[in-house]
Amino acid sequence: MHPTDLIQTRRHFFDHCGLGLGQIALASLLSGSNPGSLTAAETTRRSSTPAGPHFAPKARAVIQLFMGGAPSHLELFDNKPELAKFEGRTIPAHLLEGQRFAFIRSDAAALGPRFSFARHGQSGAELSEVLPHLAKVADDLCIVRSVHTEQFNHGPGQIFCNTGAAQPGRPSIGAWATYGLGAENSELPSFAVLSTGAGNSGGSANWGNGFLPSSYAGVLLRNQANLMLNVANPAGVDERMQRDTLDLLSQLNTQYQGVTGHSEVAARIASYELAYRMQSAVPDLTDLSGEGAATLAMYGAVSEVPSFARACLLARRMVERGVRFVSIFHSGWDAHSDVAGNHRERCDETDQASAALVTDLKARGLLGETLVIWGGEFGRTPMVETNPTNGRSLGRDHHPHAFTMWFAGGGVKAGLTYGRTDELGFQVAEDKVHIHDIHATVLHLLGLDHERLTYRFSGRDFRLTDVHGHVVHAIIA
Repeated sequence: MHPTDLIQTRRHFFDHCGLGLGQIALASLLSGSNPGSLTAAETTRRSSTPAGPHFAPKARAVIQLFMGGAPSHLELFDNKPELAKFEGRTIPAHLLEGQRFAFIRSDAAALGPRFSFARHGQSGAELSEVLPHLAKVADDLCIVRSVHTEQFNHGPGQIFCNTGAAQPGRPSIGAWATYGLGAENSELPSFAVLSTGAGNSGGSANWGNGFLPSSYAGVLLRNQANLMLNVANPAGVDERMQRDTLDLLSQLNTQYQGVTGHSEVAARIASYELAYRMQSAVPDLTDLSGEGAATLAMYGAVSEVPSFARACLLARRMVERGVRFVSIFHSGWDAHSDVAGNHRERCDETDQASAALVTDLKARGLLGETLVIWGGEFGRTPMVETNPTNGRSLGRDHHPHAFTMWFAGGGVKAGLTYGRTDELGFQVAEDKVHIHDIHATVLHLLGLDHERLTYRFSGRDFRLTDVHGHVVHAIIA
């Protein structure tokens, strides 16, 4: 038997496997419950029509600033004077019992914070010297110092932060949000993704749709003057010809879906149509000529080349136009050596634009309905990483037990610092917040109950938080 003889459609299976199965298929078709009996348009409508929010939302949109590589809370947000006094000594054994590290030994010496800290604003939020711009919006931030996770390697950690599972294959939080709430703008993706670094360890799984219909996957855009290639039609192809071509392709795909019952064909048709509509929307989105010199200067180095500043400005323009979820991935925070030099460079790249995004959204009346999230996949160890063989010195290893994220707008309490780590910044000492809790809280702010937002796959109902997660009501205004 040739291998291709084994490849059969579901309809072929029902047609050739006896009267009983044929009757089941007929009953299913007559009831309208068989995906194969639906047209492409019907399937698209079913898969893209959400139930809507479960209750009144506080946020309409989310902008996620994901710092790939894991920033050090000890250099940025969580000042530890006692750790400075402890430098050069071994961390107490009771803190290290049963702990695993990626590269260092548990008897590695302590390394004090590399930067000085000061309090800012009426809230008195304590921030590092390398965050001078963020310090100016301290009273708009909700800083959570007690985040923790189980993942201590980058790929699994990033995927876990974005999907609630360490292995690829689960839907990302942006996909869940758009699945639950739908789109506000038919000419742009509901879930848009920009990457401003050298890539990220979790890859496209960080914004994938997993087992949700592929129409909910994040759309990775180019962080350049042209967000997408081929916006303009080639010479000799006018709008009528393009429209006729898409209509013919849609008819053929609809016929194919009718034969095979593949529901993903509808998502394919929808993606072609979205790309067609984006041809008219993207030029307006990327035209920054009307922003004004003051706005461009506020964000920093906004140019046609990829930059975090440009991505933040585009994110603001996207939520203005109804994009539901925008993720910006900025890598390079993996400071196994020279944590001070690494973090000074990363902050030079991101601090001004992060603060400008908060300021700009607030000035335009958008911050109250837009949740801004800043954070990476885990933190860094209070112990030093030094390895002459690998050329590493004065760095920090991966640390999942305690790290910091901050939030702004979207219904969170402004000017709040929540949670506390121990004196060395090793373990959470007060108000622990797990990544599952972050996910539950973000969905709650969007008006979605994380226990009710489910999708049936492989015989059971899945959710972003699966069987975990609690809404952190203490940080909600």
